[in-house]
Amino acid sequence: MEKILEINGLHKNYGKTHAVKGISLDVEKGKIVGLLGPNGSGKTTIIKTIMGLLSDYDGNVAIAGTTPGVAANENISYLPDVSHIPNWFKVNQAISFFADFYKDFDAKRAENMLDSMNIPRDKKIKALSRGMQEKVQLSLVMSRRAKLYILDEPIGAVDPASREFIISTILKNFNEEGAILLSTHIIADIEPILDVAVFLKEGQIVLNDDVEKIREEKGMSLDQLFREVFKNVV
Repeated sequence: MEKILEINGLHKNYGKTHAVKGISLDVEKGKIVGLLGPNGSGKTTIIKTIMGLLSDYDGNVAIAGTTPGVAANENISYLPDVSHIPNWFKVNQAISFFADFYKDFDAKRAENMLDSMNIPRDKKIKALSRGMQEKVQLSLVMSRRAKLYILDEPIGAVDPASREFIISTILKNFNEEGAILLSTHIIADIEPILDVAVFLKEGQIVLNDDVEKIREEKGMSLDQLFREVFKNVV
């Protein structure tokens, strides 16, 4: 199976703090991989490294065979946990911005997704609720034909009633020639769409396996196992 993301022996220190300790991780084409762990487990450091936002690390990282940086980012569609779209943009302006900036962006797909969520395209983003802003970002990100989608807390700011719809949107618009790396702490809602679960604890991978295999071998859901593994972690 083709590897979309390859991480080998990744180490990253912040002064005396060893944030990531020799992590190795492959993400294969067509897979949705959950990067799961409490705050401080190393999720953000891994994502920043993939995105080329950190350069002073040890180890090797490749996205579709390319090391992190400008060239690699052409293959990545990134949903950060904090909006990077100017909030004075109207929704239609945000669509035009993505169309101008990303050659693999499908504006019609974005418009259809936004219409299905009943999001007005003539309103400024700052006039929308936090949940609707999250939906706008997700629609734009999933409308690219990327190799790697990185979704950082994609349902963290939406109400429980909207989560199922958001998850369905991710699945329907996932480019199966690529892969998704999804970071979240809301395991129960996202568990049904995950192919692989990666548990991070104190900068190390403590579990990396097929979700169905985990459920069969452990005799519990991924959410139950997560609570068990991290029950003493603040």
